Amino acid sequence: MTEPGTAVAPAGGAGPSEAKAIDGTPCEVHVHLFARTDVGQVREHNEDNFLVADLTRRSRGLLEANRATAVGAQGAVFAVCDGMGGAAAGEIASQLAVDIIYERLVDGLDGHALKRDELARRLVRAVETAGLRIFHEAKADRSRRGMGTTVTAAALVDEVLFLAQVGDSRGYILRGDKLVQVTRDQSLVNQLIEAGQLTEEEAETFEHNNIILQALGTADTVQVDLTFAEVRRGDILLLCSDGLSGMVRFEDIRETLRSGAEPLEICKALTDRANQAGGHDNITVIIVQFDGPTLKPVDAEGDPLKYRKYVLADEAAEEKTEQLPAALAVNATDAPTPTGTARSAAPASVGKQAPPRRNDNDYDRVDIPGTHVPVWMVIAIVVAVVALLAGTAFLLLR
Repeated sequence: MTEPGTAVAPAGGAGPSEAKAIDGTPCEVHVHLFARTDVGQVREHNEDNFLVADLTRRSRGLLEANRATAVGAQGAVFAVCDGMGGAAAGEIASQLAVDIIYERLVDGLDGHALKRDELARRLVRAVETAGLRIFHEAKADRSRRGMGTTVTAAALVDEVLFLAQVGDSRGYILRGDKLVQVTRDQSLVNQLIEAGQLTEEEAETFEHNNIILQALGTADTVQVDLTFAEVRRGDILLLCSDGLSGMVRFEDIRETLRSGAEPLEICKALTDRANQAGGHDNITVIIVQFDGPTLKPVDAEGDPLKYRKYVLADEAAEEKTEQLPAALAVNATDAPTPTGTARSAAPASVGKQAPPRRNDNDYDRVDIPGTHVPVWMVIAIVVAVVALLAGTAFLLLR
């Protein structure tokens, strides 16, 4: 199953050849991509949805022109959404999410080349708007109460890829022989692992491994986890729902991506693997291969590929940041703030599986919120309660 294609002529005259880097030099990045969604072996209907769009041409879906193209001055966007809520509500939530994210990203574009901060801010606002809209839709229709969706959305401008994350769908990048998860699951089991309260082995059989900490539509606001990566020539981006990452082991995913096959064949191979492993959930996969003369080669010097937090310019004063390499000239921090800790657990889809995980020294520990009442205060409260009970008993027995 693939997304139908639509195309609308852009308001301005920007085209792929007009893409420029931050310093004004021409930036030529080519993408070769495909996407696929599958109902799996257990579910009766598919609650997943995906988005593939060229923002410069206002072209959406798996049109031939989108599947192998140069990225224009206003960038491109790819997203996977995994709906939840039962009946058809999950499918409605995920469809609303991809529609609203696309509409908000193209809204008001006038043909000028987007700067990195502008695209990153648009991406975050689009995800936030989608969450608010789904929340109001769920409140207005009793049959849709509790519906929500995860989202992992990636937007590319020149050589920088921004990723906006809510929930437990995932983004990976294969660089050479190394596969790196560049998003972080907003799930209870992942938070417990990072806090050192659960091992990788224990996570596979953890009783509450289907609980996610955030989803679009379950509250009126969400905390979008915004990260970034500098893509290089030959990199492969994988976006997927947990119907893949929860059923296919990390090494098997890596080997499939390393096969050298076309994106269409990789998508088919990954969905087939998930179905062969049981197909307990809907499976959605997007594969994007990057090329272009202005991209650095895979073996170029620079920071290693890893999860990296991106801080927007208007938030930089509030958070500790560090500079990207001089060639990128944007602010970010490698020590991400914990995500999902301020939001109560959202209703999770029945049958969500704990994804196979791996050790990753780049992942920072996070704190589980708890009560931090001083010991002396606890003792004082206990003493007061005991004294009150003793006084009450004395009066009653007189």
